[in-house]
Amino acid sequence: MNLSKSLLTLSILSCNSSLWAVEEQQTRVQLETIILTADADQKKAVAKLQQDQLAQAPSTLGDALHGVPGVVSGQFGAGASRPVIRGQEGARLKVTTNASDTMDVSTLSPDHVITVDPQLAQSIELIRGPEALLYGAGTPAGVVNVVDNKIPTQMPEKGYEAQAGFRYNTGNDEKLTHAGATVALGEQFALRLEGLTRRANNYIAPDYLAAEPHGDHVHYHPERRVADTFADSDQFNVGLSWIGDRGFAGLAYSKRKDQYGLPGHSHEYESCHTHGLSLSCAEHDHDETGDDHGYGHGDHDHDHGGPWIDMVSERYDFRSELNDPFAGFKRLKFQASYTDYRHDELEEQSITTRFKSKAYDSRVELFHLPVVGWEGSIGLQGSQQKLDLTGEEAIMAPSTTQKYSLFAFEQKQLNDAVKVELAGRVDHQKIDIDSKQKDYSGTAGSASAAAHWQFKPDYQLSFSASHQQRLPLAQELYSDGKHFATNTYEVGNEDLKKEASNNLELGLSYDNDRLDYKLNVYHQWFDDFIYAKTLDHYHDFRLIKYSQDKAKFYGAEAEVNYQFSPRYKAGVFGDYVRGKIESDNAPRIPAGRLGTKVNAQFDERWSGNAEFYHVFQQDKIAAYESETPSYNMLNLGVAYTGQYKIAQEYRVFLNANNLLDEKVYQHASFLPSIPQMGRNFVMGVDFKF
Repeated sequence: MNLSKSLLTLSILSCNSSLWAVEEQQTRVQLETIILTADADQKKAVAKLQQDQLAQAPSTLGDALHGVPGVVSGQFGAGASRPVIRGQEGARLKVTTNASDTMDVSTLSPDHVITVDPQLAQSIELIRGPEALLYGAGTPAGVVNVVDNKIPTQMPEKGYEAQAGFRYNTGNDEKLTHAGATVALGEQFALRLEGLTRRANNYIAPDYLAAEPHGDHVHYHPERRVADTFADSDQFNVGLSWIGDRGFAGLAYSKRKDQYGLPGHSHEYESCHTHGLSLSCAEHDHDETGDDHGYGHGDHDHDHGGPWIDMVSERYDFRSELNDPFAGFKRLKFQASYTDYRHDELEEQSITTRFKSKAYDSRVELFHLPVVGWEGSIGLQGSQQKLDLTGEEAIMAPSTTQKYSLFAFEQKQLNDAVKVELAGRVDHQKIDIDSKQKDYSGTAGSASAAAHWQFKPDYQLSFSASHQQRLPLAQELYSDGKHFATNTYEVGNEDLKKEASNNLELGLSYDNDRLDYKLNVYHQWFDDFIYAKTLDHYHDFRLIKYSQDKAKFYGAEAEVNYQFSPRYKAGVFGDYVRGKIESDNAPRIPAGRLGTKVNAQFDERWSGNAEFYHVFQQDKIAAYESETPSYNMLNLGVAYTGQYKIAQEYRVFLNANNLLDEKVYQHASFLPSIPQMGRNFVMGVDFKF
């Protein structure tokens, strides 16, 4: 740790503590990062970000969740990021919207955006334990569910409700505007309109050296901004609901357009091809180590005409709920969606690759009345996705994936101290491939159980166990082509079996008026773990084949908070994860974090927060990876909440991020050598009407 920066950090935190140590008032503050919650069906979320927090959060899902214990961002430039939870990502980390699949192509590649907007969401919740099997299986690290309001579920109290916001970020000149309104049309119809627009330039990184290849050598020159990290986005949603005494039914239409750059792209390996299980490239030398580049630069061209993605997604949703549908059941939920998705990958103005997806997803869930003390639900889900890839990175033939699922969740309060939960899910999957490769058909079963014991007032001990099975994706079965986002030539494996994991987690929590803490430890054992095994390499370009082996992931998360006074609350937090595939380190495992945070409510209108954490060096690396250096992160924020004429409430905020201007590299990213944004200031205002 750099001594001068550490002293600067402690000085800043000490100054803030001194400034905040003023006369106490009778207003209690809670840390804004995570709010524990339970919904109306008594299903718990491990962590939940509320709408007020999301209005100030980063624009992509992974960045918005970065900082929740156990969660980091697998960022790919500024246009796409996905959460990495306990070292798991992609197919092992399901993202849903209102419990329905997003039906985009984000699992195919880390440079593909997850089509949800944090600023338009009501909340984002992280779900683990038996409840997670309601949403999907083969995701032992949890499920991320995004809850939105594009289909109104209740009439607005005053006949209308609205919110709007604007913010500006100095690090990439981001201008983001979002707005939404729900209006009553008579006594039983409600109309929802909402939208978002974002414009962001290439972001600024400290001491950035851009690489410029010159034949057999590379020149490095300083640049203020990281090329190809711009990001533009537009979203529009309209929804109409009928709302009655026993439930609602509604329709919504959504259209999203994104254009964003792809940093780290290289033309160096376009001539590479395969000979059996080896690569053939110009001047192929098997003795290369692949470690001929350092942090602070990449092996790519930084011209402004670099590759970029042009994406358009249209989605149609239907949702309904009915209370007391028939004898023995208290609620019926039904939803269905259709998504027409396309994105083009371009260089200069020419389309090099096109991804097209047409997909539907439907789901029905019945909640029954208590039976000998057991409460819960049973449901069915069905989906189909047709994928068609064309162009130079069309790594597989057109395919159609169909999946049908049966799931159930039950819970019972055994006595005043013990509550138990059980869940199960069965998935049947069929993949038809438009080639000479063989079609796939398979069935997987998963089960989970948990017990929560409140052994003393304010104390709870939780234990959960699950056996989960995951069926392979079409990409894992049928790939055969170059994939420059990950610098690989991908080869699928038609003989893949279903992946199985056994998972244990133990948690201890304490919560009273002044002190609360949480500690979780977990261990996950995988049989037939599906991963990209490197068979050959040339510099940074690798030939990979999807293979299976034993694997294990284990780690811990902890958080302690103390309410020093009605105004000030402070805490410490940390997380750590290790991943092994057989005896080797798993790739892209995040480094450990340890930090502290302070929240303050100066008076009824002014609030502030400070956060400092240290990310350790990641030196437990997989083959063909480089070590990622440690860094310190200091973030400060202040906000003012007031009233103004027609607006019931407004909130003005200023956040200072990466105040130490540290060079930040994310080991969990597929671009670990591309630096993240340096010091930046975000200022904005949000209104509620």
